[in-house]
Amino acid sequence: MTEPSPVSGVNFRQITANGLNFRIAVAGDSGPLLLFAHGWPESWYNWRHQMQYFSQRGYRVVAPDMRGYGSTDAPDAVEAYDIKTLAADMVGILDALGEERAIMVGHDWGSIVAWNTVLMYPDRFSGLIAMSVPYSGRPEQSPLVSWREAFADNFYYILYHNEPEGVAEAEYDSNPYGLISRLYLSPDSPRHAPEVTDPRRAAGGWIPRLGEPLGLPDWLDQSDLDYVVSEFERSGFRGGVNYYRNFHRNWEITADLQDARITVPTLFIAGEQDVVIAGANRGRLQGAMARVVDDLREVILLPGIGHWVQQEAPSETNRVMLEFLESL
Repeated sequence: MTEPSPVSGVNFRQITANGLNFRIAVAGDSGPLLLFAHGWPESWYNWRHQMQYFSQRGYRVVAPDMRGYGSTDAPDAVEAYDIKTLAADMVGILDALGEERAIMVGHDWGSIVAWNTVLMYPDRFSGLIAMSVPYSGRPEQSPLVSWREAFADNFYYILYHNEPEGVAEAEYDSNPYGLISRLYLSPDSPRHAPEVTDPRRAAGGWIPRLGEPLGLPDWLDQSDLDYVVSEFERSGFRGGVNYYRNFHRNWEITADLQDARITVPTLFIAGEQDVVIAGANRGRLQGAMARVVDDLREVILLPGIGHWVQQEAPSETNRVMLEFLESL
């Protein structure tokens, strides 16, 4: 591809995997392979600090634009984004690169993909690093049913993403900067008051519920924000939202994994103030994951850090990752 990468030492390649054209960002010429899966609303670029760090320490690193994002193909059909397809994408990338094994790394939705990929293809991975989203096995009830019971008529972004196709992405496509600039913040970032405070879904969509930031957090430059926004201006949000539209389908199609266990060495990292872990402490997270993870090496919670852990605290995140990788 002729498009230059905005990150020194990182180059783009185009490959075909699992029937789709993927753009992958690559750094490092040799060594153990780290395969990075980003989340929503993210980009390969969210791994920029890790790609530079690990490629300089003897690792080969690959971060694709996930299916539906950036310059990777974005099928229109909702069912094209179910978890078995997403896991097959990761293995397809390894096949396209001629790699037998890798260490799987995921953040946010990328963690969901990473957990399930090593669950379905344990022989293709020698380790797992999951960030922000823990895993405690397939629930007894579809998560979508649980959320509908819990939130009823009130707004919840995952339920919003599961409304009739087009509703959520129409809002986000009309104002990509508005959405991403309100999400890419630290827990203590100052904001204007939100325009919508009524908890009921009927009161409005998501962007007006998120207070406009008074400035950028210290871990994010304007150029960083502009690049991520530009990726969504190009691809739109439908692909990423379609991941959420498969929560119920994913539950239905993974009954065969009900008793399956994660067998590869595993590290979990999150910000202590990440809204996803909802205040859970290290012991609670470790206990939940240990029920289904045979070799849970460590659970690391970084104090004062929110959801964007690998960007908010890159040095600490990289140090913890390296310690784990050197133990394998």
